[in-house]
Amino acid sequence: MIANPPRVGSPHEARTQRARLTSEQVWHAIEKASFAVLSEVNAEGEPRSSGVVYKTVGHRMFVAVGSDSWKAKHIAAHGRIAVTVTVRRGGLLTLVFPIPPATVSFQATATVRALGAPENRAIEKKLTPLVPPEVRAETSIIEIVPEGAFLTYGIGMPLMKMRDVVAARARVPVRGEER
Repeated sequence: MIANPPRVGSPHEARTQRARLTSEQVWHAIEKASFAVLSEVNAEGEPRSSGVVYKTVGHRMFVAVGSDSWKAKHIAAHGRIAVTVTVRRGGLLTLVFPIPPATVSFQATATVRALGAPENRAIEKKLTPLVPPEVRAETSIIEIVPEGAFLTYGIGMPLMKMRDVVAARARVPVRGEER
């Protein structure tokens, strides 16, 4: 008996997609994007999330925030966050069809650092365009180091395949074999 070929969206196809997607490809998608949603918990353990603009240096993300902001306080207290990066796709096609952005989600360790510290010089040059000069004195940097695995949706695949949720998802180690 001849086996039927795997149907679109089958676990076999999802495994094949995961095998093709590498951590370097995911990092490339993160580097091309600039907007992410950070999620953390406040002092009472309540979840909070907020949108941020970020820059990457190596395999780390950096965000400029107000030193006295809730974001800086919550992250400094707990050091653990969840991040979702949205990766725009489709161009003009998104005006005609409801195409969701591709996404990369992950857990991370986050550290709040003072702006102006000598060890932050290279990072600060990249963040300068994000921080107006009049607020630099009240700004901190959040360094984000992804851990575990990237959970992706629609990264490295054609737009039309994104409609197949099983095929569009992948789990990729943050630190792949290629590093």
